[in-house]
Amino acid sequence: MKIKPLNDRVLVLRIEQEEKTSGGIIIPDTAKEKPQEGKVIAVGPGKVNDKGERIPLEVKEKDKVLFGKYSGSEIKVDGVEHLIMREDDILAIVQ
Repeated sequence: MKIKPLNDRVLVLRIEQEEKTSGGIIIPDTAKEKPQEGKVIAVGPGKVNDKGERIPLEVKEKDKVLFGKYSGSEIKVDGVEHLIMREDDILAIVQ
């Protein structure tokens, strides 16, 4: 299934964190927090301003991004959980 986000929305795939701490302790699934880091899979064309001009997004496909803990809406694409969120919900692009 292909998904094309509308306007200033972005489709993000969460990047799973390590299941072990640096000291070698394994973290159980119940104690893990959902990662706040992901990879941009698809982006919309951009937001339209008051003059009717389209403002392109700063993020691009394949960018690694950080986002807020409760940002976006969870959706399943081909059985894999993704997030769809506005560009405003993205906090930073990881270089």
